[in-house]
Amino acid sequence: MRNNNFIVRKAAVLGAGVMGAQIAAHLANANIETLLFELPSQQGDPNDSVIKAVERLRKQEPSPLSTTTRAACIQPANYGEHLDLLKDCDIVIEAIAERMDWKAELYAKVAPYLSEHTIFASNTSGLSINQLARAFPKNLRRRFCGVHFFNPPRYMHLVELIPYEDSDAAMLDDLEAFLVTYLGKGVIRAKDTPNFIANRVGMFSMLATMHHGRKFNLSFDLIDALTGPLIGRPKSATFRTADVVGLDTLAHVINTMRDGLSEDPWHRYFTPPDWLQGLINNGSLGQKSKCGVYQKVGKEIHVFDLNTRTYRLATDAVNDEIKVILKLKDPVERFALLRANAHPQAQFLWAIYRDLFHYCALHLTAIADNARDLDLAIRWGFGWKLGPFEIWQEAGWSQIAGWVNADITSGNSMSDAPLPSWVLEPDRVGVHDSQGSYAPSSNTLRARPSLPVYRRQLFPDLLLGEGVQYGTTIFETDAIRMWHTGDDIAIVSFKSKMHTIGNDVLDGLQHAIQEAESNCRALVIWQTEPPFSAGANLQKATDRLKSDSPPSTLSLLARKIKKTAQAAVLKAAHNLNLADALMAGKLAEVESMVAQFQQTSQDLRYSMIPTVAAVDGLALGGGCEFVMHCDRAVATLESYIGLVEVGVGLLPAGGGCKELALRAARSANDGDPFPLLKNYFQTVATAQMAKSAEQAKELGYLRPADLVVMNRFELLHTAKAQAMALSESGYRPPLQYRNIPVAGSTGIATIKGMLINMLEGGFISEHDYLIGSKVAHVMCGGELTPGSLVDEAWFLELERTAFIELLATEKTQARVEYTLKTGKPLRN
Repeated sequence: MRNNNFIVRKAAVLGAGVMGAQIAAHLANANIETLLFELPSQQGDPNDSVIKAVERLRKQEPSPLSTTTRAACIQPANYGEHLDLLKDCDIVIEAIAERMDWKAELYAKVAPYLSEHTIFASNTSGLSINQLARAFPKNLRRRFCGVHFFNPPRYMHLVELIPYEDSDAAMLDDLEAFLVTYLGKGVIRAKDTPNFIANRVGMFSMLATMHHGRKFNLSFDLIDALTGPLIGRPKSATFRTADVVGLDTLAHVINTMRDGLSEDPWHRYFTPPDWLQGLINNGSLGQKSKCGVYQKVGKEIHVFDLNTRTYRLATDAVNDEIKVILKLKDPVERFALLRANAHPQAQFLWAIYRDLFHYCALHLTAIADNARDLDLAIRWGFGWKLGPFEIWQEAGWSQIAGWVNADITSGNSMSDAPLPSWVLEPDRVGVHDSQGSYAPSSNTLRARPSLPVYRRQLFPDLLLGEGVQYGTTIFETDAIRMWHTGDDIAIVSFKSKMHTIGNDVLDGLQHAIQEAESNCRALVIWQTEPPFSAGANLQKATDRLKSDSPPSTLSLLARKIKKTAQAAVLKAAHNLNLADALMAGKLAEVESMVAQFQQTSQDLRYSMIPTVAAVDGLALGGGCEFVMHCDRAVATLESYIGLVEVGVGLLPAGGGCKELALRAARSANDGDPFPLLKNYFQTVATAQMAKSAEQAKELGYLRPADLVVMNRFELLHTAKAQAMALSESGYRPPLQYRNIPVAGSTGIATIKGMLINMLEGGFISEHDYLIGSKVAHVMCGGELTPGSLVDEAWFLELERTAFIELLATEKTQARVEYTLKTGKPLRN
């Protein structure tokens, strides 16, 4: 791993607890050999503690590992036997318990074994970096700093980089570049103050939420309903987040604020509430103990009730009037109505915003260099859609500032500390604009960091007020835009909701390919925001089939749910009113659209210029098929790719079955494609979605030559570089395959045998058997003699025919309609 002159060949993590083990896992995700240290076990294998920690990584969901095979990159070690291995490590990350004395003792133990070039970083969540550095030998302190990962490290974008007062500046730059490119992180340089930036502000927000929730007598589940997606925050909201973090960890962070911030005007609130300490004393620590603010009882979620001090069924009781206010598009109107509304839920929301704005404004100078660093820290570390200052600016800076000031004066605020003078400047409209973000210490706008690594981010994560122009338009329709950034690489971006693919997108993409062949060197498909594509949108076909009926509202429902930015779970359904379609007798028009989809996939494969799919987020169904047909795919680690059509009773018909059959044939060692094909069949027949780009390679959706990038904001840069490299190599499209050996009737019979066993065992339904049989028929090349040679057109025709046949069945219709209505799969 090279960045300028900084190379990471090997890393070590000290501490195999929850965070240490997951940091080691993410280093392994980046292909870095990693030592994971812990105290030697008293009985049995001295490495037993680490071995068990790595086993937990394999089983944990959402997985800290991109694939379970990455666990092999983590080498168990203990302080009693393996300290000499540290001399070969380029970076060592300490992640033991948040005790200053324990950390100092560990530093003294490991320091003699560190090389002078080694970077040593503490993952402390809030202890003083300068104080920790003093436990290190003076000659090593310049290579010491803090790197605070957020939980879970694989999924949370933020890492706070906290310099020691004498940290080597070049070392910090090298480390930042490493964290950004190789670990995929958003790095914010924080000042050495208790809890740094994100935890300082985020924890205050949680304390204010607890305070005002108690004041307005709101239950924990109601508070979570109010402070989740309705206000642009994660579904885990406040108390579900606390359970994920760990209630003991939460209390520790609060105590760190209490002990280290005695002069803070809000200091009297920096005490764990009695109910929180009570749960901790009872061993109810949250997710890790399977009981905290919430607990699962069977299939039900129960919540701790403050009034009864017992658990009850959790509910969502947000007032309808408040919901209407929160869904208003105009933030100025939304905040005005919240403040004016006397309902306790409205007053609660205004209060938590008011005190958050007050706190951020007063402490910005002390904890961060500028407003951008604070806002991005909260967005990346806590998953908010907008940071505190962005919310304030969007809602009308002067109006909000006046209201906050009035509440301070009247005693309604949690603190009577006056707002800083810069907040109340009469001409101030916010803190972010196209020139930079406000830095109170210098009273200037601070531009974004200028380190060379950020040149790779052609379009970084934008803040409110910055604005962006995505290159120069070549042509644009209602469905797609083709553009460039001043070179010969064409970029195509979809404009449809969730970037679904309908006739209009297909028409536009075919036009773009023709345009690129005439005037460009390569074509990249890249979306300005994830997902890459939620798949085929049959809305246009449905409109033709139902010309006298209003269109359906959903084409392909694909939802990625992360528990605090965690594992993806999907549900998919095509947008078809199938009963009306069949009655109209116009399935031929749907077949025509499928044929156009297949042709577009083939055009991507056999275009005279190289095509590259730049994938981030979901790439499902038809989106996955486009990825499979481009000359190269470049995917972020957090790409969730899959052929999921079987989930609604259909099968991949945009070339996906054909492509997997072709890959199995090309990889056959003895001319028999079936050994690999049966694995591909299982992937398709179970609608399996890869939970990372690396797993997508294992499942066959991505090829070995396809690239995985760790940082989504470097995706376009890397995709364009791949496109240019292909062009520079004298690109010619591959020859069409006309002699593809098939598994034929023997392969079909073998798969059907497995399906019959599952049917008779009650594991699948008769309709599942039919769908599986159709998938087997297509992927095995039909009822031909094994080894028969066919071309790609043969497979594509089999796909179309099987798709339409399934489409005509009542049970597939029922599956689609049920999923459209409920978002859940139907097994019939």
